[in-house]
Amino acid sequence: MKTYIFTLILILSFSFIFAQEMGFEEYNPTSTLVVAEHPVDRAKFKFIDVHSHQFRMANQDLSELIKDMNQLNEGIMVNLSGGSGEDLVAKLKNVNEHYPNRFAIFANVDFSGVGNPNWGKQAAAQLEEDVKNGAKGLKVYKSLGLRNNDVNGNRIPVDDPRLDPIWAKCAELGIPVLIHSADPKSFWDPMDSSNERWLELKTHPRRKRSATDPAPWQQIIDEQHRMFKKHPKTKFINAHMGWYANDLDRLGELMDEIPNMNVGIAAVIAELGRQPKRAKEFFIKYQDRIVFGKDSWKPEEFPTYFRVLETADEYFPYYKKYHAFWAMYGLDLPDEVLKKVYYKNALNLIPGLDKSLFPE
Repeated sequence: MKTYIFTLILILSFSFIFAQEMGFEEYNPTSTLVVAEHPVDRAKFKFIDVHSHQFRMANQDLSELIKDMNQLNEGIMVNLSGGSGEDLVAKLKNVNEHYPNRFAIFANVDFSGVGNPNWGKQAAAQLEEDVKNGAKGLKVYKSLGLRNNDVNGNRIPVDDPRLDPIWAKCAELGIPVLIHSADPKSFWDPMDSSNERWLELKTHPRRKRSATDPAPWQQIIDEQHRMFKKHPKTKFINAHMGWYANDLDRLGELMDEIPNMNVGIAAVIAELGRQPKRAKEFFIKYQDRIVFGKDSWKPEEFPTYFRVLETADEYFPYYKKYHAFWAMYGLDLPDEVLKKVYYKNALNLIPGLDKSLFPE
């Protein structure tokens, strides 16, 4: 009997010890906090998603997209992955034949020829042709500043003067430039216990950067800001709030310094939701220069954005632990600010959108 009891105790002890052995990746406790909950499955006002990617739009069944968009109360989707030339024309053809007023497509520039004679003039001419064919703006990927090299194999800085004809052409055509430069600064910081994005870097190791891979974070960010200032007549939308959503005081200073810079909230809602008081102040002060965007097209994730912007809810989770392991709070934005963020600012920045979809 004693042997049986001892064996049972030993088994239970090992079971208890084994149960405690888990890594940070697995630890994801359910909150016991009891608070009022107001989930928002559908945006309060019809919105424009200025940051979406649909790479297969040339052959895509758009009816499925429209169904999901209608459920979310999305009026217009801006596809930033339009490409250029024939690729862009094919996507525009599909859209124009089926839902011409529900989608806007941005063109992209191929930077692989930078350094060739007359590259800037030729690239600007191609962009003008793309806009003539129906593109509503220009999207610049983060590869500019990170991976794009010129014909001599050198990294192309974001403010490289050889690119000036592109930004000048956008001002001339009256189209916005939505640009993503660098990545969160934590990707450049040491990958240790003090890094907030440690889990993301562990699960996505290719995102890790350093001062020499390819350049310091601040250098790339400063290149972008110099380019904005050099082209004051060009309308820029700084994707992901320029990676300053975690430092709204500094972002506010930049907004004041660079009046032609607007910001999009795609992929940074978790930063805003953990500082609801300061974020609300920022949104009210810069309400004319903030646009809604989500980035990845996952309809089930949009309600988290709506809840942060629209409600006063407390302590609710983000949907990707590796992005944000903290809880969030609602900003409870005033209706007029919501309308500007959801659609009014986008209508002012992007030419040719159907304003009749957004009745007052």
